[in-house]
Amino acid sequence: MRIAFILIFTTAIAGAGCKKVLQQQVQGSYTPSNFFTSDANAQLAVNEAYKYLSFNSGASNAIWVLGDLASDDAVKGGSSIGDQPDFQAVNQFNILPTNAAVEAVWKNYYNGVFACNVVLDGLTGNKQVSSVMQQQGVAQALFLRAYYYFILTTCYGNIPLHLRVETAKEAQTHAVPQDTVFARIEQDCQAAAAVLPATVPASQLGAATKGAALALLAKTYLFHADLAGHYQLAAQTAATVEGMGYSLTNNYFDNFGAQTKYNTEAIFTVNHIISTLGTGNELNVWFAPRSPAPTNGYGFFLPTQSLVSNYETAPGGQPDPRLDYTIARAGHPYFDIAYDPGWSSTGYNCKKMCQPLSEVPAATKNVGSVNYEALRLADILLVHAEALNESGQSAAALDPLNKVRARARNSYQYDNSLPGYPNVPAGLLPDITTTDQTQLRDIIRRERRSELALEFHRFFDIIRYGKAYATAALSAVAPNFSYDNNKWFPIPQSERDANPNLFK
Repeated sequence: MRIAFILIFTTAIAGAGCKKVLQQQVQGSYTPSNFFTSDANAQLAVNEAYKYLSFNSGASNAIWVLGDLASDDAVKGGSSIGDQPDFQAVNQFNILPTNAAVEAVWKNYYNGVFACNVVLDGLTGNKQVSSVMQQQGVAQALFLRAYYYFILTTCYGNIPLHLRVETAKEAQTHAVPQDTVFARIEQDCQAAAAVLPATVPASQLGAATKGAALALLAKTYLFHADLAGHYQLAAQTAATVEGMGYSLTNNYFDNFGAQTKYNTEAIFTVNHIISTLGTGNELNVWFAPRSPAPTNGYGFFLPTQSLVSNYETAPGGQPDPRLDYTIARAGHPYFDIAYDPGWSSTGYNCKKMCQPLSEVPAATKNVGSVNYEALRLADILLVHAEALNESGQSAAALDPLNKVRARARNSYQYDNSLPGYPNVPAGLLPDITTTDQTQLRDIIRRERRSELALEFHRFFDIIRYGKAYATAALSAVAPNFSYDNNKWFPIPQSERDANPNLFK
């Protein structure tokens, strides 16, 4: 999704979007008042608002660094400490405000916020476009802005809240409490859900839907659960999403394959397309093993032994199939080639967001076609289970929890590459029966780690579980970690320099 010309608005933050666009010759200048004059133009602006979801640059959209390299699930890897040293610094919690990953995530997702505000300013009350374009464009922008702010506040905590296109001086506003940001996300999700369609045609796959808005709302309630009643709201909203026709895929890995990326479990998916427009998935090369492997990757994002050990095994030794769908390890192939644990300093490589050489040759490894499932049903089922358990409804929490476990173990019935197919190993991932809240809390947290491993959620879960959990999880892998100092990443130096009112 890319606008083919430059939109120039009267603001200094119109910004720093994409070098490929900025290097093009300016073919005209537009303001919101003279650009949003047709449905076609409005659609271009809406498309631009989706652009910042993409992983067409592994360095620009560095949420994988903050979401997982900061956790106990992955380490940087690479050829040396000097290769992307700021990513290594996140690993070790030696994080300065000038850190490249910290700067990149802030810039990328605030650019997304700005693009959404352009749409909202241009379409709200607009009589020059069709009513359908006006309503749907506003609803999509509200959802996308809520998603961008969800990422920003879980990363940085108290942040500036920009709700319209502003001049450079107007944009110099103070950071507001995280509660205020979460409340705005909830408001925008509710407004978007009231308008967005339940489904979209095949030509619009990847566009926001009512289910996406409600799924993000459920997660926000869970993250904002320090307010009374929010666990119940999270549970109720998650249940609504579950009733909208989504279903878990039979095979867990269908969520991460190029041929199965539009499936019944996907609630909100970030499209990646192999083309010359820069819409491919560059994480395919960032995560693939380095030389001497024939995969021609950078070798970043290496799974840890701690993550591997989180997966359950059957009494007979057969593993949770999600382990080998997620992580390359000794004795198991890396897609269509043999895997050598010597390719990684941890002995493991990530398989999510990656593709076999038969789909993406080594020469074009930076242009993958696997989507990123930003919101999928298994995530929302576990949100539901956690919210029910924390609100004192532990018996009810077993149903969504066991649905996730059943799909995982039943992958043995649908994948003939798994040993023993089509039989599920005896005793593997049995249904949970305990209704003790404390025991169930630990089980749900372990399940969430296995189900969503290496999908850039782990650090934010660790932090919201609280100081005791976070310290236990991270102190062994990152001795510098301090919950009080590191629960949020520092606001970047570039923002501190540009905004003198930031901390007022």
